[in-house]
Amino acid sequence: MMRLIVLLLLTLAGPLRGESIVLGLSQDSVSITATFEGSDILIFGAVSRDAPAPQDTGKLGVIVAVAGPDQPLSVFRKDRQLGIWVNADQVDVRRAPSFYAVATSGPLDEVLTQTEDLRNAITIPRTIRADGATVENSAAYTEALIRIRTKQALYQVQEGGVDLEEDTLFRTAFRLPANLLEGDYLARIYLTRDGRVIDEHSTVIPVEKVGIERWLYNLAHVQPILYGLLSLVIAVAAGWAASAGATLLRR
Repeated sequence: MMRLIVLLLLTLAGPLRGESIVLGLSQDSVSITATFEGSDILIFGAVSRDAPAPQDTGKLGVIVAVAGPDQPLSVFRKDRQLGIWVNADQVDVRRAPSFYAVATSGPLDEVLTQTEDLRNAITIPRTIRADGATVENSAAYTEALIRIRTKQALYQVQEGGVDLEEDTLFRTAFRLPANLLEGDYLARIYLTRDGRVIDEHSTVIPVEKVGIERWLYNLAHVQPILYGLLSLVIAVAAGWAASAGATLLRR
């Protein structure tokens, strides 16, 4: 089935010069509902050529990256003072993706050179911009941020996670966790030869709250007083119901 879809995409793409990417998605948006527990997204496509694949220009590679909205934050170092753990030094991160996943068709150091990574900001450390001029070893704070978000499944690296068939068809899948930040998610696909980027393609995947989640979000931001009163009423009603249920059980 996927082969038929990709062949159709290649046909619609028309004549192209050199090697270029034709992209497909299993879904073009993600809806966050009250029961949202995460979502899987499949990214697939093909390498379109107007001539046979070159044989003497290095190995073909495919890199797929999906980035959530950027956000500023601060990373603190805990220090024990007088028996109490307190925040000590900090590094302010001007920009870090709220979610970032990258998959490659082979070992990362084989499909992407450091120069190309620096130019295109593809790996996770390259996507983070921190200001640590007043702190020694500020890179350790960035590493700590990556470590924490990796444990939360917000940062993912899948070396060899892109299935590349006959240097033409490719596919990969990402698991989007339940704690996604709402916004536009940018999917970037890079085609490389001998570690150098020869073509790239990008598309936006909207992630939006819907239903009761959207209503509560809008209420909290547009009418915060009403939202607070509603929360209080719900809390009182829940407490009364629990108390009444306990009384009936004792009887």
